[in-house]
Amino acid sequence: MGKKEKCVICSEIVGFRFKAMEEWGIEGTLCGKCYSKKIDEHYPGDHVRVNKHLD
Repeated sequence: MGKKEKCVICSEIVGFRFKAMEEWGIEGTLCGKCYSKKIDEHYPGDHVRVNKHLD
């Protein structure tokens, strides 16, 4: 198995990789929690989150 990636924001090991949106100005892989936070910051309003059971 290869080297585990770490989230570029919180440095936790990434289980499922999320790629930052271009307009966020972030290079690298994000964990689900940080990705979700960034979505909320950049796109305010109500969001229906899927796979909440994975939190």
